[in-house]
Amino acid sequence: MGRGVLHPAQAATRFSLNRHAPAPAVATFVDYYWIVQWDLTGLPHYDQKILPHPNVHLVFEDGLTGVHGVDPGLFVRRVHVAGHVLGVRFLPGGFRPFWDRPVAELTGQTLPAADLFGPAALDTERAVLSTQDESQMVARANTFMLSVLPERDPLAEEVAAMVHHIVTDPALTRVDQLVSTLGVPARRLQRLFAEYVGVSPKWVLRRARLHEAHERADRGAGLDWAALAADLGYADQAHLTRDFTATIGEPPARYAAV
Repeated sequence: MGRGVLHPAQAATRFSLNRHAPAPAVATFVDYYWIVQWDLTGLPHYDQKILPHPNVHLVFEDGLTGVHGVDPGLFVRRVHVAGHVLGVRFLPGGFRPFWDRPVAELTGQTLPAADLFGPAALDTERAVLSTQDESQMVARANTFMLSVLPERDPLAEEVAAMVHHIVTDPALTRVDQLVSTLGVPARRLQRLFAEYVGVSPKWVLRRARLHEAHERADRGAGLDWAALAADLGYADQAHLTRDFTATIGEPPARYAAV
């Protein structure tokens, strides 16, 4: 299921989640397309919890196609009956050239896609939802994205590389380490992240630690939480427990036991 989908073993019994690479020209701005399909006809609805990443998403769904800014909390999506959606996950900073405003203005918000992209967004919604063939859905998403591509922004690509560095280097746990590693002054780093990512460097660092914590918890019981807290740069296990509980809604040991 991938990092960020909580309790992935349960989720896999309710829906499928597949990722697809975008067209090469689109890949300058977009990380990947994701497609969720489900059929719960005759079954109860299912509420899936997602721990969001520092990415903006454009989601094509029936009557609700929109641009979703970074969600600073926990995202819950209800699936029921049958259906599918296609999402465009922009690289961190990759949505800024489309928006031409600070991405922080979108944080925690959803903007109707037609307000930004015009009627073509709704035409693409209908085209994507008219088929269950994922290759056709991806082709239609590529056609749309290629029609709205802005000019490349070197700063957006620089910021994407910064975020990639954070989420792939477990040794980075503090902003001062990041400043030293990147050689970028703290104030400039803060401005760049507000302008291009929508959340602060500290938020990205903290979220990366929580993604690692939930992913390890999903592997099963027997986890040494004190050792994990140390690995992730927490002062002690209590700090990890408070952070995990405040964000995910339950203590890590209880989460792991489900």
